[in-house]
Amino acid sequence: MSRARSIGREIGPILAGIGGLLVIWAVLATVVDPASLPSPLAVWRAFVEGMRDGTIPEAAAKTLIRLAFSFVVAIALGTAIGFGLALHDFARRSIRPLIVALQIAPPIAWLPLAVVWFGLSERAVVFVAIVGAFPSVTLATLSAFRQVPPLLRRAGLTLGARGWELYRSVIFPAALPGYVAGLQQAWGFAWKSLMAGELIVRGVQATGLGQLLAQNQQDVPALLAAVAVIVAIGTAVDYLLFNQLDRRIRARRGLLPQG
Repeated sequence: MSRARSIGREIGPILAGIGGLLVIWAVLATVVDPASLPSPLAVWRAFVEGMRDGTIPEAAAKTLIRLAFSFVVAIALGTAIGFGLALHDFARRSIRPLIVALQIAPPIAWLPLAVVWFGLSERAVVFVAIVGAFPSVTLATLSAFRQVPPLLRRAGLTLGARGWELYRSVIFPAALPGYVAGLQQAWGFAWKSLMAGELIVRGVQATGLGQLLAQNQQDVPALLAAVAVIVAIGTAVDYLLFNQLDRRIRARRGLLPQG
């Protein structure tokens, strides 16, 4: 029963927010030109049609494949670089400002250069997504390891942990919450960068949700249906993956509220 109540507390406000948005949308659709703002029902019909003819599933699958590859590469690069910078002070002071500059620069600004390097291709879109995500992973990894309290290190050494055992038993677990938070932020950057890349690079032969937006600029219900799918996928990954992972970590450490 407590589990059902917990789920209800989490999902209830979300459903209430969605319901309120739909009500406001439906009211506005009665006073605004349907060509500019179609009703929720019209968008729903466009969504059903896109699901029926396979356009939306195909586009979503292609986008998610690109995203998975881009995000895995960004995690591998960012984690390795961040961990290396955490171990070497001179490298950290030399390279960290460059990583910060990469994070500050809008990922879409790299798209013209990506097109020069890779052409209007799949690789250009993937490159933009990687550049959008890996600086966040790098900085989060660096910050997570540097924020491990020295007391924990000393306690591990006192208990006999040395070398890899110290990192496996003490350092990595202590850095994990900050690292996961960085992955959550990096996922958001990767998702937005990928959508922008797909929207602009129309030369890619295979479809994607970004290309679906570009193709439906004259069909507003289909356009809004594609936007809704993008938002739904992004929200689902954030909640079902990162939020649940964060809850598991906090639960193991006794940081979740009781009752």
